[in-house]
Amino acid sequence: MDRETYLEKYDRSTHILGRAACAITLVMLVGAPFLIGFILGALPDLSAAAKGFLSVGIIWTVSSVVEFLVYTPMLGAGGGYLAFITGNLINMKIPCAMNAREIAGTQAGTPENEIISTLSIAASSLTTITVLALGVLLLVPLQPVLQSEALQPGFANVVPALFGAMAYQYFRRNIKLALVPLSIMTVLFILVPSLISQTSLLILPSGAISIGLAYLSWKKKGAKA
Repeated sequence: MDRETYLEKYDRSTHILGRAACAITLVMLVGAPFLIGFILGALPDLSAAAKGFLSVGIIWTVSSVVEFLVYTPMLGAGGGYLAFITGNLINMKIPCAMNAREIAGTQAGTPENEIISTLSIAASSLTTITVLALGVLLLVPLQPVLQSEALQPGFANVVPALFGAMAYQYFRRNIKLALVPLSIMTVLFILVPSLISQTSLLILPSGAISIGLAYLSWKKKGAKA
């Protein structure tokens, strides 16, 4: 009873703080350009901004809903609020939370996993802020090193290397199951390169393929048994 009471209190306070932080962040992000424009006497043309939003906003709105539905069950309430406020989910927050869950041995959907994901994303956010601050301070002194031709191939492959290493620890558990959606998406991206920018939307069909194949495999094993 003490554990359940504590978890309910923790969950309630998490939602209160998370919603307040999201509201404050949204007001600051949307209000910043209008405030700057008001101070400088250069307010944006709202009709032009609306037309520009409609050209890309519909796609990003769908992508945002998809990411929310996919990532929130993985991260829990606290981790979800932190991740969506600080951003960079695919490249930073999700791999960090998944790795922390793997190390801690927690299961998705449990209170333990929510606490682990919240702590890991908080640590990731603080680390990112620290690295960015150091990068701004050292940008000029390190400019010759960062622009070195010898390091450019490494910078160009940081994200593939990160996701390749993270993905393999899951692919190796069932290589046959992983190869089908991976092959389909690889061929699709080769034939239609413009879809590379729509990876958030393609998570749903690739995930559906994996779930369908896993269900068929499970049903086949059940029939044999």
